[in-house]
Amino acid sequence: MKFLTLALLFILAAIAVFIALNWGAFVAPADLSLGFTVIQMPFGMVMLGLLVFVTVLFLIYAITLQTSALLEVRRYSRDLQTSRELADKAEASRFTELRIVLEAEMLKQADQHEEFKTGVFAKVDQLGTVLHSSLEESTNSLAACIGELEDRIDRTRGG
Repeated sequence: MKFLTLALLFILAAIAVFIALNWGAFVAPADLSLGFTVIQMPFGMVMLGLLVFVTVLFLIYAITLQTSALLEVRRYSRDLQTSRELADKAEASRFTELRIVLEAEMLKQADQHEEFKTGVFAKVDQLGTVLHSSLEESTNSLAACIGELEDRIDRTRGG
């Protein structure tokens, strides 16, 4: 139990003990003025009745306050849950958009890679053809030079 609850229970117990010890004085009749008339009633019972009345009013107020606080907490909890669901949906939407953008970029990169690869292979084939023809020309030139040198050597020997 909370300290405040224990303190209130202690105070109520002390009042009950006080009333029990002074019950004779509580029920003794006394002249009470209501402003426009005077009546004879036990003053202690009137005060005890007023104490009970104020205590009941306080309890009703406390229960009403507690109930309204609980209802407000419940409403805030629902609002928070709704906000959380909206945030989760927005986050999922962002992840979906990000995935779509990444997939599009990956496809774009793959297409660019294929274009680059095709271009490089075409250039390599072209350079291979040029190199082959250049090598063939060099071989033919070299063969012609060697043939000419052989002819000269043969002429010089046979000469």
